Amino acid sequence: MSQASNQFARIQDFEDRAGELIETRRYLHAHPELSFEEHETAAYVAERLERWGYEVTRNVGGLGVVGRLKQGEGGRSIAIRADMDALPIREATGLPYASTAHGKMHACGHDGHTAMLLGAAEYLARTRHFNGTVNLVFQPAEEAGRISGAQAMIADGLFERFPCDAIFGLHNHPGAPAGTFLMRAGPLMAAADTATITITGRGGHASRPHLTVDPIVVAANMVMTLQTVVARNVNPTETAVVTVGTIHGGTASNVIPESAEIAVSIRSFSADVRDLLEGRVRDISTSIAAAHGATVSIDYERGYPVVVNSQEETDFATAVVRELVGEDKVGVCPMIPGSEDFAYFLEHKPGCFLRLGNGENSAILHSSKYDFNDDSLTTGAAMWARLAERFLSA
Repeated sequence: MSQASNQFARIQDFEDRAGELIETRRYLHAHPELSFEEHETAAYVAERLERWGYEVTRNVGGLGVVGRLKQGEGGRSIAIRADMDALPIREATGLPYASTAHGKMHACGHDGHTAMLLGAAEYLARTRHFNGTVNLVFQPAEEAGRISGAQAMIADGLFERFPCDAIFGLHNHPGAPAGTFLMRAGPLMAAADTATITITGRGGHASRPHLTVDPIVVAANMVMTLQTVVARNVNPTETAVVTVGTIHGGTASNVIPESAEIAVSIRSFSADVRDLLEGRVRDISTSIAAAHGATVSIDYERGYPVVVNSQEETDFATAVVRELVGEDKVGVCPMIPGSEDFAYFLEHKPGCFLRLGNGENSAILHSSKYDFNDDSLTTGAAMWARLAERFLSA
């Protein structure tokens, strides 16, 4: 590591505050709040930022908090985002700091994301080894699924009110060693869409099927044919998923019902494939229903878009994490079929979404036994501080 790189934040600079980071993270873990209900979490974040000298704006896009800190005369600005919301899951970890809110849990690590950015915020305010403007974006409702916190903050003028040259975000990654980073330029996480397909036939007695139009048979044909979309319509060099997650119809074995419904999860990594999948799902559902004499209605909802990391910002962030943790602790992230509303920010600004290891034995995300790995807190906080310093050192 060069002498120049030692001017910037290091993990050891945060070791004497590791206890505070853990205390913050576990407090947030014990007090989870669901999407667009993060009143106490937002207040907790805002009060600390104000205490450290940030210009704080509350209620951005609902319950979003933005902390702005300017140092020197530099004209560059950076935005760093952490998400704050929890999930409607009943915790089963048995930890002493487990959720105190019944049926609510930080099962995705947003408590850790928030704690790490707060740790970096305190360091940056205390040391001020940068020249420009830092915008720390604490976002509500990443888990909302639709009309998410990112969309709400953007609609409330986030980038007009808090201009930035680039935006960065992070998610923990179960299965990767704590304190390691996974990086990828270009498409990283999938667009996630949902189709709810309602089939209307003609009900009747199970003993007289010739007098009916059986929506169960139609649904079964749709389920099987939809499995050919990826196999026979998507270019093999592309990645896509079409999964029928639910099928509902009928109330008794001797009754052919009037209607049936299937729900389909559709995931893709490019706009062209996303459009192709929607077209094929609609065409297949409509034609199969018509072939059986049934009718169909399709509620097709587009969810979060593809997370696309820009090359320059990814290269920059990769250089920063290599300086911080060493070459051997930085790897290439595989494409992830999960979705993330950070994608909306990247539609407006160049940036990079990183993955930080949560331990090889970590429970999976959204599990009732998941817990953020406290061993990653100092690494994550140091990374954010160093990234801001490096970005604003030019």
